[in-house]
Amino acid sequence: MTHVLEDQRHTLDDWFTQTAAAFPRATALELGDTRLTYSELATRADQVAARLLDFTPGNRPRRVGLLAARTPVAYAGYLAVQRLGATVVPLGPGFPLTRNTRVAAAADLDAILTDGSCDHAERLPAPVLTLTATALDTLADTTPPALPSSPATPDDLAYILFTSGSTGTPKGVPVSHRNVCTYLAHAVARHGPGPGDRLSQTFDLTFDPSVLDLYAAWGTGATLVPATRADLLRPVRYAATRALTHWNSVPSVITLAQRLRALKPGSMPSLRRSMFCGEPLTLRQAHAWTLAAEHSTVDNAYGPTELTITCTGHRLPPHAGSWPRPANGTVPIGSLHPTLEGRLHDGELCVRGPQRFAGYLDPADNTGRFLTPDGAPHDPTTPLTHAHWYRTGDRVGTLAGPPRTDGPLPPSTPLVHLGRVDQQVQIHGYRVELGEVEAALRALPGILDAVVIALPTPDGSTELAAVHTGMDGTPAGEPVPDPRTALRQTLPPYMIPAHLTAVAAIPLTSNGKTDREAVKRLLTTAWGPLHMHPG
Repeated sequence: MTHVLEDQRHTLDDWFTQTAAAFPRATALELGDTRLTYSELATRADQVAARLLDFTPGNRPRRVGLLAARTPVAYAGYLAVQRLGATVVPLGPGFPLTRNTRVAAAADLDAILTDGSCDHAERLPAPVLTLTATALDTLADTTPPALPSSPATPDDLAYILFTSGSTGTPKGVPVSHRNVCTYLAHAVARHGPGPGDRLSQTFDLTFDPSVLDLYAAWGTGATLVPATRADLLRPVRYAATRALTHWNSVPSVITLAQRLRALKPGSMPSLRRSMFCGEPLTLRQAHAWTLAAEHSTVDNAYGPTELTITCTGHRLPPHAGSWPRPANGTVPIGSLHPTLEGRLHDGELCVRGPQRFAGYLDPADNTGRFLTPDGAPHDPTTPLTHAHWYRTGDRVGTLAGPPRTDGPLPPSTPLVHLGRVDQQVQIHGYRVELGEVEAALRALPGILDAVVIALPTPDGSTELAAVHTGMDGTPAGEPVPDPRTALRQTLPPYMIPAHLTAVAAIPLTSNGKTDREAVKRLLTTAWGPLHMHPG
């Protein structure tokens, strides 16, 4: 069974509450040794929702920050915010204070719910409600409160996620219930989970594929089995010992498993569906995975947060001999989901449809990101409509036929990802604007200028490397700070360059622009093929 009352699911709260009513005794969440049925998780969500109402007297909270690790509080809290018809804004417990502060301020939060796992929660610009896992269990023993029905409508915001911004400030991406429910209706049916199935959760809540993990389970009566820190370092053991049936992760997990020599034939016998997204999936990675998960299909999915989790997908045929083999060695990203339309603009994929968000939280970020209905650049001083195209910043080609660079894409056109048209890259599945990392480097004492480059590693993943000038200008007698140590105060770990090289001057082209190819050659010469992050 894949759906329950699918035609009535207009909000994320509908996806969970209707399933909980249909399967109250099924296990909804298995977190280490903790197991909660749908009834138990629903009760905890209602208790958290009531606490949030008490915490914001006289007003139902409009936007709630969720600052929690992989604990029952995180999952009950996510459901509680949806139960109230509010918007959830995930914050990163492992992110630095500076970044969480920027996100909390930009989102204009009414409250922050935390499980006590972040030591700077009380320093953020919103009232903080701390609820530990023990306190949550105590609450669950009391009578569930009577809560009003969720007032959310399909056009209200379900969540806001923040992606890397080229100016150094994270960009807020508001996603409506209509956006995400349209996506879920397609994606959940495609992957077919149901009661008795066990779904992975490898993504943090700050990363939008986590939404598919949560509601593919909670919308069908399946069990969500979040990975622990140890599980993330041993993905094959995680899949096997937890008897997972459905997998969703970035492709670099495959590379990690290969390093550990863990991808042995038949080592993940319970898997039936495997999906990879967030960065290119190579044919070599896919082949290694299929040998280890011999009973599983393999899907490659693609999509920016602005188009709600994924907007294309390609399922590989069962036999590797039938696989398409693009020249770049990657699995095709496939065709657009049925409700979406696409067009090419100088080779860049542009998309519109009910999964497309309505524009950034800060309207200034809309500049240059949309095309008019007829394919011309959008004037940011005029309103956006549903007919406008979102510019993904990704170059694509088709599997068959002559190359095309402009015009509408026929439905069901299979696509191949050909790289970025700007300076945005994927690092371990996270979108990173190189300009944001460069801005953080330039803000450090003693650094005048910096250029950040993404370089491939021998195992097929990607690492950041940087050159910088100005450290020689540090006043005599003062210790030279380690830039990576300083960057940890402003950037999450995945955005910190693996290698930094001090240079006398940044290489320039003949017209005075940064010569990124020269920087790339310099870094390759200095470090050779990049290996593991040194620290």
